[in-house]
Amino acid sequence: RLQESRERLSVCSKLCYAVGGAPYQITGCALGFFLQIYLLDVAQLDPFYASIILFVGRAWDAVTDPMVGFFISKTSWTRFGRLMPWIIFSTPFAVISYFLIWFVPDISRGQVMWYLVFYCIFQTLVTCFHVPYSALTMFISREQSERDSATAYRMTVEVLGTVLGTAIQGQIVGKVVTPCIESPLFIGKTNSSVAMEELNMTHDTGSLTDTRNAYMIAAGVIGGLYILCAVILSVGVREKRESSELQSDEPVSFFQGLKLVMNHGAYIKLIAGFLFTSLAFMLLEGNFALFCTYTLGFRNEFQNILLAIMLSATLTIPLWQWFLTRFGKKTAVYVGISSAIPFLIMVAVLDSNLIVTYIVAVAAGISVAAAFLLPWSMLPDVIDDFKLQHPGSHGHEAIFFSFYVFFTKFTSGVSLGISTLSLDFAGYQTRGCSQPNKVNSTLKMLVSAVPVGLILLGLLLFKLYPIDEEKRRKNKKALQDLR
Repeated sequence: RLQESRERLSVCSKLCYAVGGAPYQITGCALGFFLQIYLLDVAQLDPFYASIILFVGRAWDAVTDPMVGFFISKTSWTRFGRLMPWIIFSTPFAVISYFLIWFVPDISRGQVMWYLVFYCIFQTLVTCFHVPYSALTMFISREQSERDSATAYRMTVEVLGTVLGTAIQGQIVGKVVTPCIESPLFIGKTNSSVAMEELNMTHDTGSLTDTRNAYMIAAGVIGGLYILCAVILSVGVREKRESSELQSDEPVSFFQGLKLVMNHGAYIKLIAGFLFTSLAFMLLEGNFALFCTYTLGFRNEFQNILLAIMLSATLTIPLWQWFLTRFGKKTAVYVGISSAIPFLIMVAVLDSNLIVTYIVAVAAGISVAAAFLLPWSMLPDVIDDFKLQHPGSHGHEAIFFSFYVFFTKFTSGVSLGISTLSLDFAGYQTRGCSQPNKVNSTLKMLVSAVPVGLILLGLLLFKLYPIDEEKRRKNKKALQDLR
């Protein structure tokens, strides 16, 4: 009991730890919801090149996770800890590169390379922040209950971060009406290319300049929040070296550790289950702004619909934390994530109606909360199970977290690239006031049918996950004995 009381974290420590999760979610949400429509309608890139930027950026982001995990495992302990220096020194450079993503350079050629380079640089730097931050879960306490509690705080703040990202980006950008161009089909099919060129030349560009300025203002505000959260985390959290070490620990090399991690069955099954469910929500996130703007026709309301989803998710995080402690984490997965399916079907099948859309958005946010909380709440259980099977191996926390993120990000990059390319094949009109029927049908598939199929596949695979509540309790007792 005395040892458990020493391991207990104060509410202030948990809050400071939780605040560190906000930068990744704020920037990730802004990029996830708005980068695609920004590249297409504000930077005015061809959909093909936009798909390359989204795919390569996400794929590179995925590659950097295990790279950073490798270098962290080789990092020596300092008086600030082993993980905290990564967080501190990456922050200012990440903020600069994030701002430059939302800047439209005044160059006739090279815009594609500009966005690709700064997107990749930012993804590298934010990985240098988020991978050590994620692994920090194992270094703040040895008590599983304290880690679970801190994870619940973190998930609440992270979902709140998505609300901030959606609100800041959406409300600032939403105040400015982005100019659109009428489809040349209304002018005449015979001279549609000439008509489109004339409309581009004669359209007032002042409003488009205002839109670009709004994106930069939003980037500046989000960058300021990124720095503030990093300062609070570094000042308010103490990294405990002994929290992740067992009495019999002996160092093992990175590649030996990687082989051990990838041969751990519970880890692979957890990844397999959440890979597809996470992919479903990322696909929905990447295409929802376009879906609301063109398919539903809510050009001036989509930022408020996104905000309703995120607010609903934030408010229901405590509900899911109570649910998983009462009924178990596997049950929470089935109930929480599957509850999104009827609403994803409803938003695509029903006729466009603003009130119904808001109701569906609020209901879908409840499922989004479960998708946020559960993977990060269950990963420490897998690490504890690994420690029991390999008591002589330590220092692999970063590998577990970084490769979990790697698989999720890489597949999401593939899906976003393919979805944007699909819009190109369907005939997407850059800055169009409306889109062809093929584009609207494609968007319905991308935000409804495909995510539903991925969720069902993920839940089916998740039945193979071996750590239920009984096994989790046994692991906790065995780990305490080993310590």
